[in-house]
Amino acid sequence: MESIYLTDNIKLFVVILYVVLILITSAAYILGLMKKNTENFKTRMRSFWIIVFLFTAAFIFNKATAVFFIMLISYLALKEFFSMIPTRRSDRRVLLWAYLSIPIQYYFLYIDWIVMFYLFIPLYLFILIPLRMVIIGDTEGFLKSCGTIHWGLMTCVYAIGYFAAYLAIPDEINPSGGALGLLLFILILTLFNDFTQYLFGKMFGKNKIIPKVSPNKTWEGFFGGVVSTTILSVALSQFLTPLTLLQSVIIGLGFSVIGFFGDVTMSAIKRDMGVKDTGALLPGHGGILDRLDSMIFTVPLFFHYIAYYFKIGILD
Repeated sequence: MESIYLTDNIKLFVVILYVVLILITSAAYILGLMKKNTENFKTRMRSFWIIVFLFTAAFIFNKATAVFFIMLISYLALKEFFSMIPTRRSDRRVLLWAYLSIPIQYYFLYIDWIVMFYLFIPLYLFILIPLRMVIIGDTEGFLKSCGTIHWGLMTCVYAIGYFAAYLAIPDEINPSGGALGLLLFILILTLFNDFTQYLFGKMFGKNKIIPKVSPNKTWEGFFGGVVSTTILSVALSQFLTPLTLLQSVIIGLGFSVIGFFGDVTMSAIKRDMGVKDTGALLPGHGGILDRLDSMIFTVPLFFHYIAYYFKIGILD
């Protein structure tokens, strides 16, 4: 099976990540012994340990393991989405087609048939889903149901599929980090942006941005996240990417804003459905989509930026 190229920078970065997690977790338990209320934080850290361990295990072995791991995340995310969104009784047979599309989509990724990966969900499922619904013959709520199912596929299968698409990027364009370095770079930036926007919002937040969609989002948190993420982008880019200084600044600024809109878009959907979290799979974190909401926007767009700028040829 095809292995994933791990540069020395990637190996060192993984070691540093685990050391940081150990220090943070130890600090939480020490505070707990001092009678500080850290139970919620420790619950979140346990879930985060599981996420990091599974991600590391999936990508450290070979490409097949990594693609299967991302495919499993897609399945769980789509299941979460359909459990949150009301569907018609007649849609059950259509949902089967939606679930069957997952292994097909990831097979295209595994064999590096990137063009078909681009087209299968946005085009072929766009045609096949309404075709199946027409054959069933239930026209009440047809358009809403059709759009909902396809939006779920675009979000949970197509967008999340880009996590695996990075493995099709030739390692030689990024000597410092390889294809995995590019994926790690955008994942870390997105997670850091979410965290710093939350942190600065809690510490300094007064002025709401879009209170009808996400009442806790503030301008102070937004700008704090943008500035912090841009600084981190500059710091990490030289170790994980082939980006220039100017590019890393642009990426930090642009993708912190894009990540924000991914977050509030999912917030709008949850508010429309009257739910707080998309699921309860990750204690302290909510569901899969609660953790991936920003990445659903940033990961695909960064992939296309890299593919276009470096003229990789996988857009043909």
